[in-house]
Amino acid sequence: MSNKAWQGVAGFLFMKPVSILGSTGSIGRNTLAVIGKFPGRFRVCALTAKSNIQLLAEQIRLFKPDLAAVYDRPAARALTGLLPSGTKTEVVYGESGYAEAATHREAETVVSAMVGAAGLKPTLAAIDSGKDIALANKETLVMAGPIVMERAEARGVRILPVDSEHSAIFQCLRGNRRSDLQKVLLTASGGPFVDLPAAAMADIRPEDALKHPNWAMGRKITIDSATLMNKGLEVIEALHLFSLDLEQIEVVVHPQSIIHSMVAYRDGSVLAQLGVPDMKGAIAYALSFPERMPLDQPLPDFYELGALTFHAPDMEKFPCLDIAFRACRAGGTMPAVLNAANETAVHAFLSRRISFVQIPAVIQETMARHELKPLDIEEVLRSDQWARDTARDIIARGDAGS
Repeated sequence: MSNKAWQGVAGFLFMKPVSILGSTGSIGRNTLAVIGKFPGRFRVCALTAKSNIQLLAEQIRLFKPDLAAVYDRPAARALTGLLPSGTKTEVVYGESGYAEAATHREAETVVSAMVGAAGLKPTLAAIDSGKDIALANKETLVMAGPIVMERAEARGVRILPVDSEHSAIFQCLRGNRRSDLQKVLLTASGGPFVDLPAAAMADIRPEDALKHPNWAMGRKITIDSATLMNKGLEVIEALHLFSLDLEQIEVVVHPQSIIHSMVAYRDGSVLAQLGVPDMKGAIAYALSFPERMPLDQPLPDFYELGALTFHAPDMEKFPCLDIAFRACRAGGTMPAVLNAANETAVHAFLSRRISFVQIPAVIQETMARHELKPLDIEEVLRSDQWARDTARDIIARGDAGS
């Protein structure tokens, strides 16, 4: 019987081997923090990063993986130079290196935490090699959700959500009949500008948008949270992850970020999953499912909170959410175009080449120029590159409006 089968029958008997794609990002660092709390429970097989070589070298010293993958040959040389002599970790690079980490022969679970579209190919490689996926890279499902879910089902692979919202939905669905489901209520903090007058949105600077009121996240996802595009991407992710119709997903702004999401059933019951805004809980549940590990996380201080509030999202003030719904309805390659245009626009905003309110304008103009294609993986990748080139051209020509 395999290690995975024994764990399912008798609980923890072996150290679970884990590969982490994107170990130097926010999710990757939190994953290693969780693993570090349970040194006899997990073994790190492989780590990947793009350019944060100093941090990756420190992670290698601490966790001693068999393999480490980086973006290119110069990064591989730099990493090798930082490692102590006698280090047994093999250093590889490039697309083939990421694939090697994703398909490590011993890994049972692959944490997909690379940022953006770069996570699609390694995650598919991990699925094709039969690894369970702890999914933090929502772009994988945004770009190619039907393909990813079909491959996972064919290989008998579990996709366990790491996003706090999707983990909450996953937990609220457990133990209930799917036929009784009415809708899911995807909560959103609203970001730092939820109460900012619409007239002031044009003056938002990158340093303002990077100050999220509740969550500590990477730069790109923090901007996505400020525009509500992150919630739009999560809508598309939920659609595929839980086999929902778009009409079954409702976004609810909940500024306190204590309720991570809710599930409503046809008898009028609503189940909610609550917790402090910290990713470690969702990460640990994905790693140890169906067990819950003792994380020593604080409970929400309900007396201090006093009240939990909710309101509908303002899609005029935050058009990115509406744009994501439209891309989802269009289907085919449009969600991949949405994602690529957004990544390009966010990078341009952080580089101060466009304003905050031009982010949705760039995305809309790129989508308007796209000729919709049916979904297959090569077409998804071509559309992704086309959208990046088109969005960059729109930005350079100043065609995104003001």
